[in-house]
Amino acid sequence: MKPYLALLVTLAFAAVACEGIDLPDFPDNPFDGNESVTSLTDPALAWSSDSFEATIGSSNTFPTLTNKYSVGVTYESSKPEVATISGSGVITLISAGSTMISASSAADETYSASGASYLLTVIDTSGGDAYDGSLSFASTGDPTSDDDISTTTFKGKITVNFSQTGDATVTGDSYNYVTVDGNKVTVNNTGDQVLIYELKGSTSNGFFKVYGAKKQAIVLNGVSITNPDGAAINNQNKKRTYIAVYGSNTLSDGASAAYEKVNDEDHKAVIFSESQLIFSGSGLLTVNALNAAGKAGISSDDYIRLMQSPTIKINSGSSAGNGLKGNDYVQLSDGSLVVSIAADMAKGISTDDYVLVEGGAHMVNSTGGVAYDDEDAEYTGTSCVKADNYFAMTGGALTLKNTGDGGKGIRAGSYDFDSENHTLSDSYITGGTLTVTTSGREVNDVSAKGIKIGWVTKEGSGDNAKVTGYAGNLTVSGGSVTVNSTYCEGLEVKGDLTFDGGETYVSSTSEDAINSQGDLTVNNGFVYAFSSGNDAMDSNGNTILNGGYVMAICTKGAPEVAIDTNTEENKKLYINAGATVVAYGGLESGYSAAQSVYSMSANAGSWNALHDGSSFIAAFKAPSNISSFIVSAPSLSGGYKGVSVSGDAKCGGVWATDGISGGTEVSLTNYTGGNGGPGGPGGGFGGW
Repeated sequence: MKPYLALLVTLAFAAVACEGIDLPDFPDNPFDGNESVTSLTDPALAWSSDSFEATIGSSNTFPTLTNKYSVGVTYESSKPEVATISGSGVITLISAGSTMISASSAADETYSASGASYLLTVIDTSGGDAYDGSLSFASTGDPTSDDDISTTTFKGKITVNFSQTGDATVTGDSYNYVTVDGNKVTVNNTGDQVLIYELKGSTSNGFFKVYGAKKQAIVLNGVSITNPDGAAINNQNKKRTYIAVYGSNTLSDGASAAYEKVNDEDHKAVIFSESQLIFSGSGLLTVNALNAAGKAGISSDDYIRLMQSPTIKINSGSSAGNGLKGNDYVQLSDGSLVVSIAADMAKGISTDDYVLVEGGAHMVNSTGGVAYDDEDAEYTGTSCVKADNYFAMTGGALTLKNTGDGGKGIRAGSYDFDSENHTLSDSYITGGTLTVTTSGREVNDVSAKGIKIGWVTKEGSGDNAKVTGYAGNLTVSGGSVTVNSTYCEGLEVKGDLTFDGGETYVSSTSEDAINSQGDLTVNNGFVYAFSSGNDAMDSNGNTILNGGYVMAICTKGAPEVAIDTNTEENKKLYINAGATVVAYGGLESGYSAAQSVYSMSANAGSWNALHDGSSFIAAFKAPSNISSFIVSAPSLSGGYKGVSVSGDAKCGGVWATDGISGGTEVSLTNYTGGNGGPGGPGGGFGGW
């Protein structure tokens, strides 16, 4: 927004903040100056735990749901073949595996939409998920790929049984590849055999280390290994390594683990691999990184892929490193990954290239904060997901929560990657369910973000800083994206941001809900942006609304607006034929509209609708105590207050396109305002 506009608006409306003073009665302004601009009450649904392990046939005490306002709740299991949940919240265990258990409530005249999830891991001790000891494995979901364990023919199996009371025992080693020192077991496969290494038993002072030049499988079959000095599993084989998980397994280092190199060999994590790591199986693996050496839970110098069915839980302590780090990339195709990180600067899922989520149900929680990074000579914070190139999601469920100062849910696209590779790939979301929550503050110039894509360079500082370069685009064309941020931007894209479909719900209580450095374009899909502290939607390029359904709510008041764009550099807001738009808080001055834009009175806190003269176009849920909106839609001719909606509510319960009925018709008046125009605080002063 132009500085002189901000000054004029501030002077013109200084008196509006005084209680009891009404705004002038402008003919096209339905806004009541006595109206209190507040949002709906958040039910703040919350489970008592983020994850839970239940055993079939046992008495399980499942997590409980906090529902302080007793709102109506809908329950869902992401994998009903693993566990189901009834309409009253009763869980029935079906088979081994993991599923995301969700509780959600729709918005109504008092409460905003809310949702909460936890990851339920089901364990079958009857042997239904046990390893049968064979040399062959069922397909893990992608039989055309070499990553599918079923495509490999294994020539033999060596079994290692660890012990708390004596030395580890070894069977099947007809090759004399294995050496045992107490429970410190080393394999040196100098031959051509493609082998399986089955690990069983328990030790509090041991490890499994393997050398080789052929593909291999490590079967975790109810094993527990603690190495107080470093990695519990150290894979020095540079060929593809399958880790098949059966039963319940635990791998840990120690609080004083120094991870000292032997013969200059790295072992950077509790599970470390020089080669690709591909996880499969039907069991549970818990990895505890307790060290103070900044080492990770699981790390590969190549890539990491999680395939069908296993559940992997990584707990990274307050002085440890990343949760899961795949150098080349991380691909979550199925199964479940649960990561908890507590160290400053740590990353939950990290890669020097890209993160791709294709399926499964995954969760990352971060509580770490900001610290000084000696290597990069700057302060940095935590990220639930960090990808130096791009982030992509095509299916599955990913739930991210970062409560640390300077913390981010997703951080994708770095300047270093772009400058080294001369290109930064576009991030994209085509399917799945992505939920991001951040509540940290800015510390040492490190700001928190819900989702941050790309990079930007500037000259100067503050409001006088000039952008000298930027990169990193994001396209949302499917799936469901929900971002709730307290002290930061919800969705920030340093390049172009495009919505081609899907449902995107973004809320921020202090900064822009949605922000792009380049153009912000909506072609299709449902978009909701709410900010009580800044612009709802803000673009430093053009904002182009070609289609879809856009609802932008800004309750901050002038000079902030519902939909902002960079008019200082001759950019513009375009409302083109085909877009359905509902806004509160004003539009950027000088906008261009190919279809009529109106002011409409509405019922606060309930459903209202747009009509084309013969049928309803769409219905939108008004926030509490907001009863005037800027509206535009194809062939829009009228509005309705207080309609009923029986169809499927979209985008967190704020949009509906079917099942609309009833209501009271209201007239529309032409909207000609700009910043602070009707449908926002200080309404009526349009057309500067």
